[in-house]
Amino acid sequence: MSYPQPLTPEEKLAHAKKQLSLPRIVVICGSTRFMTEMTEADLRETEAGKIVVKPGCGIQSPHELWSDPVEAKALKVRLDDLHRAKIRLADEVLVVGDYIGDSTRAEIAYARSLGKSVRFTHPEVDPDA
Repeated sequence: MSYPQPLTPEEKLAHAKKQLSLPRIVVICGSTRFMTEMTEADLRETEAGKIVVKPGCGIQSPHELWSDPVEAKALKVRLDDLHRAKIRLADEVLVVGDYIGDSTRAEIAYARSLGKSVRFTHPEVDPDA
């Protein structure tokens, strides 16, 4: 006799999204030097009917929250963890910008390891192209 297997956390999330009739969720990834482009991508994806999540701050720009180098380093770790959570939540990833650094490359690899579709505003920078 075969018993049903319990749902994985990913399957539970997908089921909950369906039960709630949520639109697709897209997470924007990329270097925070492209914050202006991310805002434009957010606008376009939102207009297309998607829920958009993206980096909330760019620690490359001066701000009192990360003015201390030790605090900035700790914040970067927390922000990276938070962004991976956004990737897990999302249905798809949109990579913004014409440059891919180490952090964004790691986010792309993480998203693909989870089976997420990944799109690029500049497809020529796709590390797997």
